[in-house]
Amino acid sequence: MTEPTRGLPEVSQLVVGVLGGTGDQGRGLAYRLAKAGQQVVIGSRTAERAEAAAAGIGLGVRGAENAAAARESDIVIVAVPWDGHAATLSALRGELAGKLVVDCVNPLGFDKQGAYAIRPEEGSAAQQAAALLPESRVTAAFHHLSAVLLQDPAIERIDTDVMVLGDDRQATDTVQALAERIPGMRGIFAGRLRNAHQVESLVANLISVNRRYKAHAGLRITDV
Repeated sequence: MTEPTRGLPEVSQLVVGVLGGTGDQGRGLAYRLAKAGQQVVIGSRTAERAEAAAAGIGLGVRGAENAAAARESDIVIVAVPWDGHAATLSALRGELAGKLVVDCVNPLGFDKQGAYAIRPEEGSAAQQAAALLPESRVTAAFHHLSAVLLQDPAIERIDTDVMVLGDDRQATDTVQALAERIPGMRGIFAGRLRNAHQVESLVANLISVNRRYKAHAGLRITDV
């Protein structure tokens, strides 16, 4: 387990909820955080689906309907599909009030030429989350992680940096520390929430890299 560095806070006792934890990205994050010793609750539209996903991971991961998962958690990672993003968060405004919310949703479209970025009216998925959740502390992170690597138990380390964005220093420090619970990962502050669009959009480029080179590319920030 990577120990938090650079004066980052202790987060090992915080409960992490993963909304969309039945999807590949959410399930992979839930697995990695639970393996690192974090308490994890998977959320889904139905408790049955969440419980089945949690059982498949093991490691003490629990499953619950989205609202219950949000209530039980200190930090809530949003990993739902883009087309359900606004509806999911709107329905959970009360449960997410006062919570640290980490949005890792990438608004993308796909056509015959491959993946391309979509720019939401608010500017980014993270800014949409902030607009829908005025009583939450919204950050953006975990966009550039390969779901394949996250879910592969044979891989012990995932050597990549996690770009963390937000307007609240305490919140971004907490998310950086959470990222560093996963061996090989490093949390890097990458700006305020208004800069989230280009971070989300970069996933389209990584998809192109992966398709061309048959890889699971990540990012490293140099000289930091």
